[in-house]
Amino acid sequence: MSEQIDLYLDRLRAVLAGSDTATVHDAIADAEEHLRTALEGAKHSAPDATDAELLAPILAQYGTPEEVAKAYLDLETRMVPTFAPRTPVAHRSVVGRVVGVLVDPRAYAALLFMLFSLITGVLFFTWAVTGISLSLGLAITILGLPFFGFFVYSVEGLALVEGRIVEAMLGVRMPRRQSPPQKGIGVWRRFKARLTDKRGWTSILYMILKLPLGVLSFSVFITLIAYALQLILHPVIRWLWDAPFINISGVEYFVPVGLYPVFLIAGILDLILILHLARFAAKGYGAMAKAMLVRA
Repeated sequence: MSEQIDLYLDRLRAVLAGSDTATVHDAIADAEEHLRTALEGAKHSAPDATDAELLAPILAQYGTPEEVAKAYLDLETRMVPTFAPRTPVAHRSVVGRVVGVLVDPRAYAALLFMLFSLITGVLFFTWAVTGISLSLGLAITILGLPFFGFFVYSVEGLALVEGRIVEAMLGVRMPRRQSPPQKGIGVWRRFKARLTDKRGWTSILYMILKLPLGVLSFSVFITLIAYALQLILHPVIRWLWDAPFINISGVEYFVPVGLYPVFLIAGILDLILILHLARFAAKGYGAMAKAMLVRA
């Protein structure tokens, strides 16, 4: 049973060679789950038939690898992530490209992701370290193997959640479903397959790296945002509360009214820098997530 389906999946993977790795992942996962589920159902209806006899009409109905690949690639053109990078408009001036970030929703989504990464970083890091520690601690007991299997499956689930966040906020195409569990093999072979799966280990490493990266991104961007808001809103704060611009060792420093426009312009320039920096950092985050969370 598995050999014929594996051959079909290999052909589908070959046809999709060169496509986005997340697209290939979803196409293979959908095909594998459909074929194996349909074959299991057909076996109950015709228990005396061979796998080859049962698979023939199932494959004919599902379509050839070429047809399935074309359908997925056509679907990709209609389901582009909301914040997917777009080709820059050629006729826009340099100033337009620089200032245009102020009205670019992708930049604000990237900035929100940078701030939100602190929360996900703490959660992912805590679970990854806890799972590894408990797995090692329970390795000498009967609970060691079941817990490690649970931990590996949970990591795959968290990787899928992180991928959905990355796709929604950064526009990077990520897998939209988990790989179906392997059927027809023993528990030990299934465990061994998970243990030797490179993506499982890179997903754990990604979760560990999320904390320092999340702390760094949150610290940098929250500081820059606070500085920009101070520059932009200082006239309002001074008018409402008569607060100084800065207080150093009890000495208050006030900004002359004539310099308010200069501070406002400086605050806007700082905001532009923040949004460009967020988009640049988002590209790095997206590339890291793609490389570490998507099975090639």
